[in-house]
Amino acid sequence: MKYLFILFLIAFGIKSNRALAQDDGEKVRILFIFDCSNSMRAQWQKSSKEKIAKKLMLQTLDSLQGVENIELALRLYGHQTKIAPNQQDCNDTELVVPFAPARANVTLMKDKLRSATCQGTTPIALSLEEAGNNDFPPCDNCRNVIILISDGVEACDGDPCAVARALHKNGIKLKPFIIGIGLDTSYLGEFQCIGEFLSADTEDSFKNVMSYVISQAVNNTTVQVNLNDIKGNPKETDVTMSFYNQKSGALVETFMHTLNVKQLPDTLALNPLFTYKLVVHTTPEIVKENIKIKPGTHTVIDVDAPQGFLKISVRSNPTAKNDIQCIIRKSGEMNTINIQQMNTSHKYLVGKYDLELLTLPRTYIDNVKIEQGRTYKVQIRQSGYVTITKREGPCQIFVLKDGEEQWVCNVPESITPSTVKLLPGKYKVVFRKARNISAANTIEKEFTIVPGDQEFIEF
Repeated sequence: MKYLFILFLIAFGIKSNRALAQDDGEKVRILFIFDCSNSMRAQWQKSSKEKIAKKLMLQTLDSLQGVENIELALRLYGHQTKIAPNQQDCNDTELVVPFAPARANVTLMKDKLRSATCQGTTPIALSLEEAGNNDFPPCDNCRNVIILISDGVEACDGDPCAVARALHKNGIKLKPFIIGIGLDTSYLGEFQCIGEFLSADTEDSFKNVMSYVISQAVNNTTVQVNLNDIKGNPKETDVTMSFYNQKSGALVETFMHTLNVKQLPDTLALNPLFTYKLVVHTTPEIVKENIKIKPGTHTVIDVDAPQGFLKISVRSNPTAKNDIQCIIRKSGEMNTINIQQMNTSHKYLVGKYDLELLTLPRTYIDNVKIEQGRTYKVQIRQSGYVTITKREGPCQIFVLKDGEEQWVCNVPESITPSTVKLLPGKYKVVFRKARNISAANTIEKEFTIVPGDQEFIEF
């Protein structure tokens, strides 16, 4: 069984343990290994895997052409021998464009890609071995990057994991990224010896992942955002993060915070030239300013973001329609931070909140305490209905509580019957016909609302 995936293997400095930045004169050498096996011709999205991968590869090469201190090379496999039943050429791998500066090699690499025919098998292990041992000329100040784009698993009984271990013993450190397109996650265990998995389900996500990896390869600058819980552990996740240029205010990057397969915050690639403002779109939002990223290093950004849940529901049939909304504010403040729908659960930062449920009459609950990892439950009684039929004139509804009449709402003055949704309780409706000009013509009627029932009042 074959699954489409893109495997990015990044091989860093061979002789030096220090992180080399391009500012120190470091040269970045990127070897693209492109899968030209027969299965790349299969349909994917609105085209074929081959056409989409080639198109994005060509765009990537164009983006690299003007970058200083970049050298590029291209290796193909599966392009020389057509696969046949019970017959495959497991030596079908070739360095078609050796390393040279990007400005000199891009056109040649594009020509080789366009003319390549996808027809053979998938010798991943041999391609990696040849690339690691033969494709990179000796260099004391180079960061060597291998980007392997393939549509399937090893097909020639080779062992990519064994190759990775062998290259590591020879001093080549591998930091792989595996991008799965339609790849069954249960199958990913076979690649854990190689590295980190990312998924690309569409052409757009493929493009985004390619851009991410190229950025990381060129800049060698990575960022990790720790959304820390109440104990300082980076366990909060699944929230959007916006990175802005602190100086200009322009939006630079948007990421959905993710915990990887090891349940650690995912690694991001950011341009180190900017000073950033980070907005974490929790409820309420968290803003962290003046974030500086050192080129050629891994920067950890710590954000205190302990959260818990608020669940609001109606004590009734859970499938019943409830259009009641709840205004959420920080305790003692007037600014609305969220409007939560009834029968939903929402995550909030740890703290105290004031709730205003838009029932009739209003329901206020103050100082609701949201705690780390816990759910605070608010449940209100099911409403009932009153339908008022009258002639034209002013009309108001009051709730009778503690010996007082507390205003609830006005009823439209027209003669059209009006239906009002009310919480259970005792009420009074006060009416006067518009043509009557004496207060003595005031009419009062009391009624009781029972959950789920309807009352009818007629004047």
